[in-house]
Amino acid sequence: MRLAFSIALRFLKSSKGQTALIVLGIAIGVSVQIFIGSLITGLQKSLVDKTVGSASQITVESVTEGDYIQDSADKMVAIQKSNPDEIINLMAVAQGPAILKTPDDSTTIILRGFDWEDAEGIYKIKERLTTGNLGNNRNDIIVGQDLAEKLNVAVGDTIEMITPTGMKDNFLVTGIFDLQIKSLNESWILTNLNTAQTFLETNEGVSRIEMQVNDVFGADLVALDVERALNDETLTVTNWKIENAALLSGLSGQTASSLMIQVFVMISVVLGIASVLAISVVQKSRQIGILKAMGMHNQRASLVFLFQGVLLGILGAIAGVGLGVGLSWSFATFVVNADGTSVVPLYIDWYFIGISAGIAILASTLASLIPAIRVSKLDPMEVIKNG
Repeated sequence: MRLAFSIALRFLKSSKGQTALIVLGIAIGVSVQIFIGSLITGLQKSLVDKTVGSASQITVESVTEGDYIQDSADKMVAIQKSNPDEIINLMAVAQGPAILKTPDDSTTIILRGFDWEDAEGIYKIKERLTTGNLGNNRNDIIVGQDLAEKLNVAVGDTIEMITPTGMKDNFLVTGIFDLQIKSLNESWILTNLNTAQTFLETNEGVSRIEMQVNDVFGADLVALDVERALNDETLTVTNWKIENAALLSGLSGQTASSLMIQVFVMISVVLGIASVLAISVVQKSRQIGILKAMGMHNQRASLVFLFQGVLLGILGAIAGVGLGVGLSWSFATFVVNADGTSVVPLYIDWYFIGISAGIAILASTLASLIPAIRVSKLDPMEVIKNG
């Protein structure tokens, strides 16, 4: 085996241009795999983060619209126990519609109340405040940036709100927030939980219980655990995958297209390696014939080309990993939005990169089987006779 390895190494060194060409082909194949895989994964994570990363991923609500969930604290304990490793950022929300009135205008809004600390994990309200601060006192509210501009409302202003049941009260604007979603900035007014419960007359109940999970794509399975733990027919449990079917379909399409591209790239690499090594058999047939005439067995002669395939695969995989990571970094660094942020954030998955490198080495080894089999069938006397 050592002799076969030494001969394989010598053959590669004697045809440096051919060796470099094969290594370059493998490196390009691996780099394309890594670049496309990282690009698609980064894009998917960015899309998911922008759509559901700052929103509830599993929601518990009353089956009957308008009813409130009583004993929410006990239910939240049961929810947390249903899957403690996955459930994070658990919070209770009291919300309802109201009419907001200012001296100049009026509009319909959604008043949402929750504990600021509990909500920080999901909505990151403190980071989203553009002016003012969170209101902890009774009837303190913060208003969306677009709504504030529309109604000409500023921090320190007092506004009036009226519920559909006729409940009326005045509220102090303590801050302006920007959730970076226009529809929410125009319709949401946020306050502390006690203020919302009092004004909406929920009798200490809450409208919904919201939560996030560690693995967003496993939210549907966690939702089943929550449903079993609550075991309450008056409550319904929904997850973001049900509510965002179109997004999931798009993500699945991206993944499928990415896999197809990677498969065809590797097929082309395999065919390229096989064809070049097959030519190498013809070029080295005289040397192989002499070695076989001197007593080298067919198996050992075949190992020469198998070792070439392995060595080429390793060299190509190493070069391809460096090139692929470099391409991914360059794309994330230089392809940016107007504000300087990356269009697609850099995402490096070393597990995926390792698999890509391993596939390249395996593909190169399999490609070398064709010339290896051909070598085993060479008749040494015929090769020497024909020169």
